Amino acid sequence: MTSTTATALWIGTALLTAVAMELWAALLHGRLWHGPLWSVHGSHHRRRKGAWERNDALSVLHAPLAMALILHGCLAVPGVTREIAFGVGIGMTLFGVAYVLVHDGLVHRRLPVAWLARIPYLARVRDAHLVHHRTNAAPHGLFLGPWVVARLPAHLPRPLTPPSRTPAAGPSPTARSPLHPARPAPPGTHSA
Repeated sequence: MTSTTATALWIGTALLTAVAMELWAALLHGRLWHGPLWSVHGSHHRRRKGAWERNDALSVLHAPLAMALILHGCLAVPGVTREIAFGVGIGMTLFGVAYVLVHDGLVHRRLPVAWLARIPYLARVRDAHLVHHRTNAAPHGLFLGPWVVARLPAHLPRPLTPPSRTPAAGPSPTARSPLHPARPAPPGTHSA
């Protein structure tokens, strides 16, 4: 296998895995986190006391597997299996980093990444996830949340801001929820 073929294989596998992780995360969240693991995940639906919540333990479940796959991809005998393992590990890691930045950072404001709301789709992701927090129902995924919310029956809650909200209009009012008290807008943004 040439290095170009190997690189193409693991890049393709990484991208497919990152997308698949969104579907896997939605399944876990809806079936397990809001089911048998509610005693742990429920901490995420209440006001946090301090920097950590019990739910943070669920966030690291996939990291050891991703690290093992990446290490296998670095150390194993060259071949298709090695490249696929490496790609899956990289894809899981990419999804995990994106999830932490958007979910913990943008949605729950645990990281200083409010500027991500200037990306219209990520602002809609944030708003859709806040629908989940208001209802404890769908959407259970994160990045496909706006797509799920758009397909909810008309009588169910919707995001508080229209999808056409522009980044120049500033942070969405939905950022102020019972879980997240109002904070001053970051410098350089305008409040609506």
